[in-house]
Amino acid sequence: MDRPFINDINSNINHSRAIKALSENSLIIMMIKPINIQQQHAFSLIELMVAVAIVGVSATIAVPAYSSYMERIRTEQAIIDINQIAMRIESYNPVGSANLYPVSLADIGMDNMRDPWGNPYQYLNLTDGNIPGAKGKARKDHSLVPINSDYDLYSMGKDGGSQPPLTSKASRDDIVRANNGRFVGLASKY
Repeated sequence: MDRPFINDINSNINHSRAIKALSENSLIIMMIKPINIQQQHAFSLIELMVAVAIVGVSATIAVPAYSSYMERIRTEQAIIDINQIAMRIESYNPVGSANLYPVSLADIGMDNMRDPWGNPYQYLNLTDGNIPGAKGKARKDHSLVPINSDYDLYSMGKDGGSQPPLTSKASRDDIVRANNGRFVGLASKY
């Protein structure tokens, strides 16, 4: 006979013996220590605490990021709304009226429009001399100079409060139209 063939047969016989011995040993181990199916499906207290810790850390990171994202979305929506209202105000042209701009947002059908925080948009016509104290109510920059000469249009922001100077704490989160429409954005960035 050929020598490699005999080596293969001996190898196969040794392999078969090893498998048989291994399966016999496994059977003996299984008989000595039965498998408890409930143990395999239960979590230990440590595993549960690790899972809760991971969820807690994830939430600690995710919630502020989500809140910041939502605030940016609301700010952008207010900017879009102010630009749309400004376009309606600019297109206001009643027949026989001396005013270039409406007296109120009701004149253009936008008085019920709310900002993303649920507050009404604020409007003040600065060109109409018949509005008492209009110049004093005008929005002002850090030097107390009015930020518009035609009209003020703004959202009171997240806190719902506002004061004429943009530097006041209540006005920093306002979304304002300034420089007669050349700037629309957060008052703190103006």
